[in-house]
Amino acid sequence: MKLKTGDSTTQVHRITESEVLAFAKISGDHNPIHVDEAFARTTPFGARIAHGMFVGSLLSAILAPRLPGPGSIYLSQTFKFLRPAFLGEEISITVTVLEVRPDKPIVRLETKVLNAKGESILEGEAVAKVPNLER
Repeated sequence: MKLKTGDSTTQVHRITESEVLAFAKISGDHNPIHVDEAFARTTPFGARIAHGMFVGSLLSAILAPRLPGPGSIYLSQTFKFLRPAFLGEEISITVTVLEVRPDKPIVRLETKVLNAKGESILEGEAVAKVPNLER
């Protein structure tokens, strides 16, 4: 696989209630801001929001299958949570190559999630090993 700085891909995803409830069950995070509409209406957000780590986990839907590609292995990931992602909201998940290491089959990637208004929900960086990386 040939990669260069600036290579990028984006995937659009709509956050559903069933995903949020499944994530709460799997993670054990039953914070009422995620699962209780009446409680969530009393918060500054005014509605239920998706778990930040759920939104972050959606990066995996791009990282291995699309960029850097099949067989890629996460080595690290940082997150800055900037805004909530609301149930029913359509988000855009983008991964961009920042660096291809010349000495190892490793790439550094910018990771971003934007809401439909183009506002950043999540920003970070990932490092991935790409076993079939061509240099």
